[in-house]
Amino acid sequence: MTTTAQEFWEDFYQERDQVWSGRPNQLLVREIAELTPGTALDLGCGEGGDAIWLAQQGWRVTAVDVSATALERATGHAADAGVTVTWERHDLTATFPTGHFDLVSAQFLHSPVAPEGERESILRQAADAVAPGGRLLVAGHAGWPTWMTEPPHDYGFHTIPELLAALDLPTDEWTVETADVIHTDHAGPNGEAGQRADNVIRLRRAE
Repeated sequence: MTTTAQEFWEDFYQERDQVWSGRPNQLLVREIAELTPGTALDLGCGEGGDAIWLAQQGWRVTAVDVSATALERATGHAADAGVTVTWERHDLTATFPTGHFDLVSAQFLHSPVAPEGERESILRQAADAVAPGGRLLVAGHAGWPTWMTEPPHDYGFHTIPELLAALDLPTDEWTVETADVIHTDHAGPNGEAGQRADNVIRLRRAE
């Protein structure tokens, strides 16, 4: 039986009381800390770590996820932090938040139940939601950790050139500000030494 994205992520979050650390993704912090806050859209927000951090920096944040459980936790964490975030539930293959934003962030928007081409389609919609002068920030895994010999899923990892080609954004309208591969130490579950590579792309839309 085919598992939908909503079913998969509900099960994923209900397995544990807390999945993520609550801290923002470091690539988001690296790329956004210098920017003047405006409106932001956080895609696949999970338990809210990125969205809450953005709100604490002065951004007016709309954050979306397919999992009602994740959004319920995120709402509670935002209340504890004393910040306001607009939380919306979307299956991004079916519905997408309305409006345009100074920042659209997609941090590690991978899914083991996504069919081929789905992530690229969502990211093209994300680009459409960027306001003139705004940024699209995409971070994602470039592959499995070096110690992993039998990957559990096929995520369809991309190189940066492959992802830029899939986005197919007009070069007279978009400027690539960041296109980096970041290598970090990433130990295995039994202490295996290894590394993981992540891609980060920041693009600016012309005004």
